Amino acid sequence: MHWQRKVGVAMMAAGVLLLAAFVVPTVYGRAMSSLAVAAFRAQSSNNSLWDSARIRAYKKTLGVEMSRPEAVLRVPKVGIEVPVFEGTSDLVLNRGVGHVSGTAMPGENGNMAISGHRDGFFRGLKDLHMGDRVEVQRDAETGQVDTYVIDKIKIVLPQDVSVLKPTEKTTLTLITCYPFYYVGAAPERYIVQASLLNDTHAAVDRGGSSSR
Repeated sequence: MHWQRKVGVAMMAAGVLLLAAFVVPTVYGRAMSSLAVAAFRAQSSNNSLWDSARIRAYKKTLGVEMSRPEAVLRVPKVGIEVPVFEGTSDLVLNRGVGHVSGTAMPGENGNMAISGHRDGFFRGLKDLHMGDRVEVQRDAETGQVDTYVIDKIKIVLPQDVSVLKPTEKTTLTLITCYPFYYVGAAPERYIVQASLLNDTHAAVDRGGSSSR
């Protein structure tokens, strides 16, 4: 019976090890996710405006390996600082904001379009005005930052894709749904367009703006 006792003890030990192998990473992962969300909520007062469902969607992406961001978008006035990933998939827009494929890349001439959720990272767009600045850090190693000045804010229908057309001057187009606090699928799009600071004149063109 001595050998049976040894086998029993060995099986129990193996069971404990298997349970630990599952429980420890799971508990640790949940703890790290909670800490990450807490840190995220604390990094900017703007994040307190997020919808609770968007927070949960963001939390779910923390365990997903993402591709390297193309840039970091910053809007100092409203506390936005968010990685810019390629594409506009659900995963991308829950984790950060997305570069609209087919538009100019960071650092290129033309119209670079970036999309984000109105109840998440782009909630703060509602508080921007003409003349405010937007920064795009497109090189993590050199710290190269392009500064844009907002010269147009308007609201369009979803089918109006004219905001994605190429432009002669270097333009940044930020896109989110509108109204910001609409319950359900928002019927319109909120557009913020800005020109590269070096491409703008001394005075910002305020005549082309439109808001509702």
